[in-house]
Amino acid sequence: MKPRIHYTKPSITELEVSYATEAAINGWGEKCYEYINRFEEAFKAHLGVKYAIATSSCTGALHMGLAALGIGPGDEVIMADTNWIATAAPVVHLGAKPVFVDILPDSWCIDPELVEAAITPRTKAIIVVHMYGNLCEMDRLMEMGQRYGIPVIEDAAEGIGSQYHSKRAGSMGIFGTFSFHGTKTITTGEGGMFVTNDADLYETVLTLSNHGRAHSQTKQFWPDVVGFKYKISNIQAAIGCAQMERIDELITRKRDIFRTYREALGGFKEISLNPEPSGTVIGAWMPTVVFARKTGITREQLQKAFLDENIDARVFFWPLSSLPPFSEFHTDSNVVAHDICSRAINLPSYNDLTENEQSRVIAVVKNILGY
Repeated sequence: MKPRIHYTKPSITELEVSYATEAAINGWGEKCYEYINRFEEAFKAHLGVKYAIATSSCTGALHMGLAALGIGPGDEVIMADTNWIATAAPVVHLGAKPVFVDILPDSWCIDPELVEAAITPRTKAIIVVHMYGNLCEMDRLMEMGQRYGIPVIEDAAEGIGSQYHSKRAGSMGIFGTFSFHGTKTITTGEGGMFVTNDADLYETVLTLSNHGRAHSQTKQFWPDVVGFKYKISNIQAAIGCAQMERIDELITRKRDIFRTYREALGGFKEISLNPEPSGTVIGAWMPTVVFARKTGITREQLQKAFLDENIDARVFFWPLSSLPPFSEFHTDSNVVAHDICSRAINLPSYNDLTENEQSRVIAVVKNILGY
């Protein structure tokens, strides 16, 4: 049998190992926040934002940000139907209602026109997700948010390396959130980041992140509010510091892998790949192939074809409205979200994917197409 090709895995070098080891040996007591602070400083410098808070997950960062905005029972939060459940879960945890709208057929990101049509007096936020590193139409969405007085939030869990007219994904909304799960371009194993340029929002989230203890509070063990426990560990942050020293290299490698896929497969009219419109740069976290409806190719056929070659390939996200937890929000109107997921597949794209391995992946796609 041919060697296994995984769809993703992190890039860990001796630098990450040395930082994590040093944190494990010395990162305690008065040094227990040392790597966390360094990680936050490096990340906000890369992103070009004023404030950053390292968290235990992107989901936690989103949960705290929504809570800080006062989202609660009776409120509605608009988001794309094509998403991972992590985007919707914090909304539900806060007692608010997720409102699922359809996606654009080319970028697979939220459709701005449908966002505007879904706005009601109960709409308290719009969450936009840069799907697989593709970019949402931020100018339209930000203008809309300003016009209606609704905060636009960027779930940039998949958007590291992506730029919208020279602005990095996650830096444009009222706040942005990032994931450092082991599958992501930058990893800490598990972890996330909350970023914002709003000083008041930063202070509120900073307090919420540590059991409601404000950093300005002089009394020891004195919470001012009931908060959360969404802090990252110093050892995880140490790995993050090493990853940030390599971030340009990691992003470049992702784009090189995507470029190879695009050069090999971009000429076939029967498929489409992640788009990169003028003025944008995609971080290409997850190269994805969508087969034209006329080919009759199904998700299940794609899974089998890759499995037969001992290659891991991820299915496209199911529409959230199709999942059991959201059955009450099910809608038949989001036709693009329900259609594309049935004929698309994510391709392997980890950092040390070899030329031979990528050729094997490309060969499967061509074989499916009959070439």
